[in-house]
Amino acid sequence: MSIPSPHINATKEQIAKTVLMPGDPLRAKFIADTFLTDAVLVNNVRGVQGHTGFWKGVPVTVMASGMGIPSIGIYSWELYHFYDVDNIIRIGSAGALQDDLKLRDLVAGQAACTNSNYVKGFGLGETATFAPIADYTLLSTAVEVAKEHGLNMRVGNLLSSDPFYAAEGCGKNDQWKRMGVLAVEMEAAGLYANAAYAGKRALAICTISDHIYRPEENLPAEDRQNSFTEMMEVALDTAVRMAAL
Repeated sequence: MSIPSPHINATKEQIAKTVLMPGDPLRAKFIADTFLTDAVLVNNVRGVQGHTGFWKGVPVTVMASGMGIPSIGIYSWELYHFYDVDNIIRIGSAGALQDDLKLRDLVAGQAACTNSNYVKGFGLGETATFAPIADYTLLSTAVEVAKEHGLNMRVGNLLSSDPFYAAEGCGKNDQWKRMGVLAVEMEAAGLYANAAYAGKRALAICTISDHIYRPEENLPAEDRQNSFTEMMEVALDTAVRMAAL
């Protein structure tokens, strides 16, 4: 595949080895403006902004993934296969399932359940079930970094759901909660599957933006865009550690 790719209008040299992927393009811009030095806009195809700059002297790219597994599936595939990216850290929002999770808590996806058929596209067989998991080195590094920041980041299972809204009587939140799933988001399982296929690393870190069982709690869009700085700093410092490996 030639560079630029169909969805990323950048040269290979403009993309760092570690990419942070929020869903929201405006969150990508916020991170670049707030944290990175010498940040340059390297992609704006379809308004999906990608910025490359430096954090503590290490090159880091921050690029949006869009919403859902199909979208992150496209961008992470191109980054892994065409741009030789080694690490992708999803930094997103999630809806809590477990009662002891609160707004703004951090959760890291050790694994990602899904109701998506995305992984069937890898030819594993009709009856086969692939378990999308995070890269252990990325996960353990992020946990260590979070502790150094004084943060208690929960580690466990996420649910990557294709539907955001469920038809009446079709939601399965109670069952996922009973199985110990921490929170619901929409991208991690597809990212983990792409990383496994490419032989690369992936991790999803999410900030709790609402609680499925406490609907009165819901952070507004501007807060989700601009205020998840603890998660951002953990991901950025993890990128620095990965550069030293």
